[in-house]
Amino acid sequence: MPSLIHRLNPEAESESGQVPELPRRAFLAQLGLWFTGAAIGLMPPAGEARSRPVHPAPPPATFKALLQNHLVALRRAGRLAANERTAWLVYDFTSQRFLASINAGIPYQSASMIKPFIALAFFDKVREGALPYTAYQRARMEAMIQYSDNDATNYFIALLDQTSRRSGPAEAEYTLKRRQPGIFHHTRIVERIPAGGRSYRNRASALDYHRFLYALWYDQLPYSNELKRLMHLPNRDRIYTEAAGVARQTQVFDKTGTTAQLCGDMGILVARGRDGHSYPYTFIGIIEKARSASDYGAWKDARGDVIREVSGIAYRHLRQIHDLV
Repeated sequence: MPSLIHRLNPEAESESGQVPELPRRAFLAQLGLWFTGAAIGLMPPAGEARSRPVHPAPPPATFKALLQNHLVALRRAGRLAANERTAWLVYDFTSQRFLASINAGIPYQSASMIKPFIALAFFDKVREGALPYTAYQRARMEAMIQYSDNDATNYFIALLDQTSRRSGPAEAEYTLKRRQPGIFHHTRIVERIPAGGRSYRNRASALDYHRFLYALWYDQLPYSNELKRLMHLPNRDRIYTEAAGVARQTQVFDKTGTTAQLCGDMGILVARGRDGHSYPYTFIGIIEKARSASDYGAWKDARGDVIREVSGIAYRHLRQIHDLV
């Protein structure tokens, strides 16, 4: 797995986009311009450096700037309420860099986005020989991931419960952190899915979802191919389905999560370039409400549309970078 991901710290950015130490950042920006000019032979001769200033062309808007401007507009329009916080992360596998990371290291309610983590904990046990993976369990796994079946999820949590003296949720978290210690820094699995799907206590961060997806893409997890197959099964997602601007040729590996307080989606989108090559990237969008929405159906639909809009903005930005279809 490339080591670049471990050298980047995408956790410091907030939705406001305010970053401390502005004088230091200005200095570093000027220093970066100097090195860039020197590298491509655009710096003036030493004797002319003071008398002939360099006026570089303004760079194109970054996706982070586009996203922050869009979030401001959403709040002004009331489409994101004052008691709602958000987290966003977009990582481009081709350039190996984060395009945006807002509140990425903060644990949010996970809702059904925890289900691929439960699947991974189960597959860890299968690899150890502690549990089998039968045709029946394969069908239950499809129900859990494709249709977000809560009973199927609790079935696998109960299987994990049988493998130790810990409770099923505790064993799931323990297994994940023992087998993949570099991924699940902010993940907390403390409960089964309650009746009615009102699961507010399990938590994870956008960065945890990204690290999971990153390892999944590079086949660093047990049963990676099966996990990809499961997350690629058709469903109504929030990063591709009805996301304006996302090309229909795009492949999606994702899992949504929804409660009366949480609307989210995390996944890998594999865009197609005009050169015929694939350009994968992770996209995580989370909106968490401080109190349960009074009209659950209307709230989840409206916030799902917000995530779709941001996904469309991300795709259009990447289309400019990689000449996507």
